[in-house]
Amino acid sequence: MNTMSEGNTRDDVRSLWKLMGGSALLASMCCFPSVVLVLFGLASVSTAASLSDTLYWGTDGFWWFRGTLNVISLGCVIAGLVVYFRRQGICTLDDAKRQRNRIVNTSLVVLIVAIVSYLVFNYVILTEIGIALDLPWESSRFWT
Repeated sequence: MNTMSEGNTRDDVRSLWKLMGGSALLASMCCFPSVVLVLFGLASVSTAASLSDTLYWGTDGFWWFRGTLNVISLGCVIAGLVVYFRRQGICTLDDAKRQRNRIVNTSLVVLIVAIVSYLVFNYVILTEIGIALDLPWESSRFWT
């Protein structure tokens, strides 16, 4: 019986990691497509730079794109936390009150890891890969 609960806990922890990574990837959709298109040779550097400018800076009527992605990512994290806690047996308001510390601590850790993952993925990893592929992102480095 202990093995069964360990397997469920391990699967729940994996689902939380997938949730955090997926939300970081979704929030980075303003820059990720440009890198992928150039990396696989599906677009030229100038086309990818134009696409990333349109999605990131909001030119040509796409000013709402980044904000919408961030709100959707946050909604996915919240929905994932609700599903996670329901699988853990916290289904009613009374259960939530009894497990308040656990809910708050887990939620804070998940939100912090998701935000840090987004920042590292978008502003460090994608920026460096983009610069290596000759995308004009040199000015977006933190340390220039």
